[in-house]
Amino acid sequence: MVVVVMGVAGVGKTTVGRQLSQQLRWTFLDGDTVHSPENIAKMARGTPLTEDDRRPWLESLRQAIAAWVEQDVNAVLASSLLKQAHRAIVLTGYEAHVKLVYLQAAPSLLRERLSTRTGHFAGVALLESQLALLEEPAHALMLDASEPPDQLVQTICSTLHL
Repeated sequence: MVVVVMGVAGVGKTTVGRQLSQQLRWTFLDGDTVHSPENIAKMARGTPLTEDDRRPWLESLRQAIAAWVEQDVNAVLASSLLKQAHRAIVLTGYEAHVKLVYLQAAPSLLRERLSTRTGHFAGVALLESQLALLEEPAHALMLDASEPPDQLVQTICSTLHL
């Protein structure tokens, strides 16, 4: 099984995903680590990515899921996957193996988190473009990201029977 923790920047995907993978002793991949250096530099300047910029990144995420499924590896992927088209590129054909967890938060909380976050390329400057791009998933476990990460992990585990 692959659990995909998704949402906009600052929602807590990496924190929750990492905690979930540690608790379950599953493989973890932070989707941000798969971006090209050029894309990271672009986002660090506060410039949103284009669909052409995203294409290789989405393909890399799809390849990771394909490898996990093929090798029967349980994994957690933390990745924005904001648009339905992005999710389709990454997940199509693997739906039976994937559970989607969508973390939601008020824009004010996201701004607060992003303004105090250090050591990450995605800052407050990208938030509005991410919120504008967001297409909420129709079939996902939707959780309030203002809850503590350990509580979110517990809810994910109990709801998804992990």
